[in-house]
Amino acid sequence: MLLFAFDKLDFPILEDSFLNICSNANAWIPWMECKETLSQLLKSGFIHQSFADKKIYYKITPDGRQCLMHFYQKIPSSIRSDISEYVKANRTNFKRRQEYMRDYFQNEDGSYTVVLKIADVDTTTLEVRLSVPTRTIAKQIHSKWEEKASQVYYMLHEQLVE
Repeated sequence: MLLFAFDKLDFPILEDSFLNICSNANAWIPWMECKETLSQLLKSGFIHQSFADKKIYYKITPDGRQCLMHFYQKIPSSIRSDISEYVKANRTNFKRRQEYMRDYFQNEDGSYTVVLKIADVDTTTLEVRLSVPTRTIAKQIHSKWEEKASQVYYMLHEQLVE
């Protein structure tokens, strides 16, 4: 089931997000069993682990896809359908949460710096640091980033690249 979920996602996903998808949001597999199975899949070479920004990402390998082909029919069609529908409905949100990073912190002078990023596992595509006078403004920018990141990137790209 986990290989099937990785196959449907088809992008590197944070360990915590994957555990949440399989254990908390859907109860496809208990959390501890899911964590243990991830370790076994990694040792077997069926998934690949990478690190970025002190976070662990997983992605299915070609050997993992080959293994999935052998066990595909053993996964009940109702579970395959459930996983496929869930991933289809939420794929963009998972990807967006991982790629659109944000944080803010207070500076020594009492102002705040908001750090906004668009990045995948290997590359930071855009990083913006804004200095703002209050925590309220920092929180406001922080909360809007996930929704507005693609628009900001597009606007910058259009204005700067001819």
